[in-house]
Amino acid sequence: MIRMSELTRAHITQIGENGEPNYWVVRLTDAALFHCPILMGSDVGTMALSDEEATRLRQYLLKGGFLWVDDFWGTPAWVQWSDQIHKALPEYAIFDIPREHPIRHMLFPVDEIEQVTNINNWLRTHDTSERGDDSPHADFRGIADDQGRLMVVMTHNTDFGDTWERESESHEFFVQFSPKGYALGIDVLLYAMTH
Repeated sequence: MIRMSELTRAHITQIGENGEPNYWVVRLTDAALFHCPILMGSDVGTMALSDEEATRLRQYLLKGGFLWVDDFWGTPAWVQWSDQIHKALPEYAIFDIPREHPIRHMLFPVDEIEQVTNINNWLRTHDTSERGDDSPHADFRGIADDQGRLMVVMTHNTDFGDTWERESESHEFFVQFSPKGYALGIDVLLYAMTH
């Protein structure tokens, strides 16, 4: 959120003496859900939605909400996630987001969706695949509503969150991953806030 405010004209609310970004942690059943324009989920390859949660997520997304899920790896995680999101949106297809889609060009051109491993794996191995042959490359997928607006964006077999969260822990990791991570992150957020 800080980089979003630094690299765009987007305003973020800050709290505390250090000016920390203001964010909410909400459950899908929380009334505050409908006050959040963007949701972020991580490690969704282990999630299980109750019927009530699936209904609420569906309502949220069809009313204009936006969900980005990240940092889930391999086939079992993909199968679990796709089963769960289809509980909420059974009639909507998951598709690969093409290079020419507007979400990849909101502010920065994002021609490649880079595979980013967690920082500890990178420092230890310099390998970006966390599941070997079962995560050969990053996937950038979406679900769009009937008008073509992306409601859900999925970055599978990659961990874009670490490009933002870990930038100060290793200069080498920052140089390798953070500039492209911020480019995609800002493009996704700008798309979510304007569509």
